[in-house]
Amino acid sequence: MATSNQRGYVLPRGKQWYGYYRKAVIDPATDKQKLVRVPVILGPKSSMTKTEARRALEREITKHLGQPGSPTRVTNDGSVTLGWFVNQRFIPLKEAVWKEQTGNTKKILIRLDIVEPLGEIPLVNFDKFSLQLHLNKLALTRSKDRVLQIRAYIRDIFTEAVDQDFLVKDPARKLKVPAQLRATDTTTLTWDQLRMALSELPLRDHILLELDMTNALRPSELFAFRWKRFDYPASTLTVAETVYKGKIRDWGKTKKSLTVIHIPRKLADDLQAWRLECEAKVREEFAEGKRASAVLSPDDFIFQNEDGGFLDTDNYRKRVLHRIARDLKLPKLTFQVIRRTIATLAQKKGTVKDVQGVMRHSRTATTTDVYMQEIPESVQVTINSINSELRKAGSKARKSPKNSASTGPVVSSRRKPTAHLTPNDTKPVRGGSNPLPAYA
Repeated sequence: MATSNQRGYVLPRGKQWYGYYRKAVIDPATDKQKLVRVPVILGPKSSMTKTEARRALEREITKHLGQPGSPTRVTNDGSVTLGWFVNQRFIPLKEAVWKEQTGNTKKILIRLDIVEPLGEIPLVNFDKFSLQLHLNKLALTRSKDRVLQIRAYIRDIFTEAVDQDFLVKDPARKLKVPAQLRATDTTTLTWDQLRMALSELPLRDHILLELDMTNALRPSELFAFRWKRFDYPASTLTVAETVYKGKIRDWGKTKKSLTVIHIPRKLADDLQAWRLECEAKVREEFAEGKRASAVLSPDDFIFQNEDGGFLDTDNYRKRVLHRIARDLKLPKLTFQVIRRTIATLAQKKGTVKDVQGVMRHSRTATTTDVYMQEIPESVQVTINSINSELRKAGSKARKSPKNSASTGPVVSSRRKPTAHLTPNDTKPVRGGSNPLPAYA
């Protein structure tokens, strides 16, 4: 595969910045490749500096040819593999719209389930059949959600390959979801199981998990709380930050994630008692020379680790939640199970919109279709209620033929069967005297 390295150049023309770069095309007259100069409008000079215009051109080159200054495609002679295209063309484009941690997770999944098993195969060798077989194979060992993700990634990759003229036809366009998928985990607990879990915990962990269960918090939100976010008189906590993979972020999972949440008064009292205990510990550590100040800082995390930082989600899940599940013989206990449980049990505590507000989901469908599970006892009550209504109506219908005086005339007025009529027989027309054939 021939290559070229370029960054292009920009020039002002009239009121616009124009960028230029080279692109390889096939000359229809000679059927040979040639390089042509491609112009692109970058933006108005009034709102864009030359440096910004160069950056805009770099984005255009990345979109159409790959990373600026890297080898660019001239021909697709079968040497362009799926792995090369994903790493050099697809991921660089997507990184601009992926959040950092989300992008890292996506790249790991793409590498494990697409690039490693299929990366050495040329793009032109793929067809619908081979891609469907690969997806079916993944469905045997991967979760339902992961298979759906990989299907979406495969379709995006090959759509991009067509857009960039590496392929003429998209082999993944009609890729179907395998029929046999592993069931998604829908584990939920009962109120009694949640209460038992809380009874096994010391003060800090009891408050932490009760707060998590009451407000269905994500662990990334829960562990990021600082004392300055707690308003005791108002009984509120402000979700202003999240933690993930050892980093503090000023954004949440959804637009509704960062907000002020209400906490019950008794829980607020417990949090205030925990703050007083933390203040006493700070004074004690100051007296021992372990701290530079005897005052609890507003920036201190409410639930700290031993070093004064925020707790690690994975560590807490394994060290605390898994231990409780083993001791109490619960089917499962994770932060995801807690959120799903609260969404399910809260069906009897408020409307669907109320539960959506507690979960802080952007879409009601996420609350109802993903988190809420049916409650068997509630389904039984509903079925019994339906049948009770049917039996009430049926009871009146059964008694009416015996007691109603109007039953006799209604029955006697029914038309009796007539004798068999031949086509030559006639019968009177209702409301008139002209006879018509019986078959008319």
